[in-house]
Amino acid sequence: MKSRRYMPLLLALCVVIGIVIGTFFAKHFSSNRLNIINSGSNRLNNLLHIIDDQYVDTVNIDSLVEKAIPQILSDLDPHSVYISANDVQIATDDLKGSFSGVGIEFIIREDTIHVQGVIKNGPAERAGLLAGDKIVSVDGKPFTGKTVTNEEAQHRLKGPKDTKVKIGVLRYGNKKEQVFTVTRGEIPTRSVTATYMLDESTGYIRIKNFGENTYPELLIALAKLSQSGFTNLIIDLRDNTGGYLQSAVQIANEFLPSNKLIVYTQGRKSPRQEYRSDGRGSYQRIPLVVLINESSASASEIFAGAMQDNDRATIIGRRSFGKGLVQQQLGFPDGSMIRLTIARYYSPSGRCIQKPYSMGDTNGYEEDLLSRYEHGEFFSQDSIKHTGPAYHTNMGREVFGGGGITPDIFVPEDTLGMTSYYKRASMSGLILQFAFSYTDNNRQILNTFKEMKELSDYLVKQNTVEQFAAYADKHGLQRRNLMIQKSHTLLERYINSRIIYNIMDEDAWLQYLNLDDPVIKKTQEVFRNNMAFPKKPDATKSQKKGEKIAFGFPFVDKNISRRYNIIALC
Repeated sequence: MKSRRYMPLLLALCVVIGIVIGTFFAKHFSSNRLNIINSGSNRLNNLLHIIDDQYVDTVNIDSLVEKAIPQILSDLDPHSVYISANDVQIATDDLKGSFSGVGIEFIIREDTIHVQGVIKNGPAERAGLLAGDKIVSVDGKPFTGKTVTNEEAQHRLKGPKDTKVKIGVLRYGNKKEQVFTVTRGEIPTRSVTATYMLDESTGYIRIKNFGENTYPELLIALAKLSQSGFTNLIIDLRDNTGGYLQSAVQIANEFLPSNKLIVYTQGRKSPRQEYRSDGRGSYQRIPLVVLINESSASASEIFAGAMQDNDRATIIGRRSFGKGLVQQQLGFPDGSMIRLTIARYYSPSGRCIQKPYSMGDTNGYEEDLLSRYEHGEFFSQDSIKHTGPAYHTNMGREVFGGGGITPDIFVPEDTLGMTSYYKRASMSGLILQFAFSYTDNNRQILNTFKEMKELSDYLVKQNTVEQFAAYADKHGLQRRNLMIQKSHTLLERYINSRIIYNIMDEDAWLQYLNLDDPVIKKTQEVFRNNMAFPKKPDATKSQKKGEKIAFGFPFVDKNISRRYNIIALC
């Protein structure tokens, strides 16, 4: 009876002791060891909570997460990326077809924004800005010095439609700052950057990327060429780094007969999805050549692969980049987003052209093009390393996966005219700097030329190579007369092309470069020999091994569009 009387008291005491012991262990061990049954995501949440709760100093958790997400994604594959809220607009503008801004093309030189060009009928032109103006202030605040970057300039000059921005400029010949109030508006961005007749029968179209408006832009370009009576077509995808899969599919559809497989995608959580032609394309029988190089990637490889595997066009150039991963954009509430790889895409023959990569090894992946160059692939077709199995086109021609699209006709680069002087001149940026200075100092007379050929002939007479050599000598590149003589053609081509670009536009720039482009010359030869439509293997004459075609511009940095990315649009 006595023991029963004290039983409730003993039970209460046990509970109290248990609580004390539990509290002791929780205080001493919970911060050192997370629950072993926690999932990975719970562990991350717990880690951030512990840091926020117990770390010795105050920590900005949002900033910590901002730095951690890119690292996590980079350990998946080279194309899964995080884009902060501040950078989303810049990252998506190129593919949208338009953006809201002031309508200028600019270049940063000596920590100052120089207006490279003014969009015709755009907000800046209407406000009175001119090519050659130097921007020194934005909204009353000085904007020169180390704070001037492409990103910062775009943040300050872009903005919602119909908002105003005050831009202070120094104009050539005037020492006093002039202030212009610009009302921002919609600025179109073109992905079809050149359309013209290469000769009496051959139309040329350059596609810079695959954006929202690329397909309608292409239709307009084709209609323009139709008025000139073109019977052959070149689509230039060199340095086209890709874009939207759907745009590539729409364009491929224009050139394929009904029910031809264009591409299919498949992933662990993404069932196979096929994209086929509907037979409504208006250019199913026109002789077609597609140009690619080592910087042609993603959607440009989808198009080239569809044309090659369906034996629809001849592919000319050098092996493409090798991006066969499909990304989906996923947004976060704060405006940031990730591009997450959800599938691989496969060409009609079944090949995935994604080049090999190791998880987390982004440096090795990014240096692949340099490795190709050093290995000799840009100079010899025999140096191409195929890492994937062989596949076959509809006609039975052998093609390869696992590392880009290998062209049907390989056009190598050559070292003819290449010297160490030219390498330093092109890689140091001195040619770009000289071209802009020359343009700025001679803009009045250069603006009188309306045709590319007339301007080109004028520049040859001005001996711009000699003027550059003197300029470069004053800026740290010692004069080397014998090397300058040997590289004269390369130097003149590079210098004059940039001056033409500065005064005219990308269309004129490409027309000038194409005048003596060996890839273009090879393409014209293909058309003359009626070889645009691929032949069956037994009827195909293979290109001679070791065939060399002189092509020395540019050097090492093979991605023209990236090298000139210092020119930006606002």
